[in-house]
Amino acid sequence: MKKIAIIGAGGFGREVKMLIDQINEKSPEYEIIGFYDDKEHQEFINGIPYLGKIENINSFTQHLFLAIAIGDPLTKKKILNTIKNQNIEFPNLIHPSVIIGKDNVVLGKGNIICAGSIITVDIIIEDFVILNLACTVGHDTQIKNFCSFMPTVNISGEVVINENVYVGTGAKIINLLEIGENSIIGAGAVVAKNIPANCTAVGIPAKPIKFHE
Repeated sequence: MKKIAIIGAGGFGREVKMLIDQINEKSPEYEIIGFYDDKEHQEFINGIPYLGKIENINSFTQHLFLAIAIGDPLTKKKILNTIKNQNIEFPNLIHPSVIIGKDNVVLGKGNIICAGSIITVDIIIEDFVILNLACTVGHDTQIKNFCSFMPTVNISGEVVINENVYVGTGAKIINLLEIGENSIIGAGAVVAKNIPANCTAVGIPAKPIKFHE
């Protein structure tokens, strides 16, 4: 059994614990040793030990698989930059119900792909991407590092989504579009035109309502 810990003991962290349990139900693979979180918690969280703050990971002396269960892309990236332990490995956690096409689907590392998601063909998903419950990704799409997609997001074909993009629940992204880095797409939005970098876009069709650094 591979030892695995989860960064983030909030709601999504507990869902990732459930995801690992369901992977193990199909084929025992991981031993969950606990949660790391910078917010102090009680001794056990859903039966799993709280191991302390994230900085404690750097003193772990054995080989350890690690899941970053944090939805905010920039926070994920910041946390990753604090981990300097060469014993750490970042697996792809993929729910047994996920459908992934056999033709030219490339996954990086540290991705979390939740129940009911569908990834079709000729797709690149880089590192530390979250596809939450029942997301769909169409053909010839590229998703870059640290992006997060909340439940039931639909991505049509030939879409480029740049780094650190956050897409809210139920949003839809039409084909042949690009979303700029660090942008936020609001829940329920329909993206029908390219979205620039560093903005928050909402509505049907989605339009930028503010820009940020």
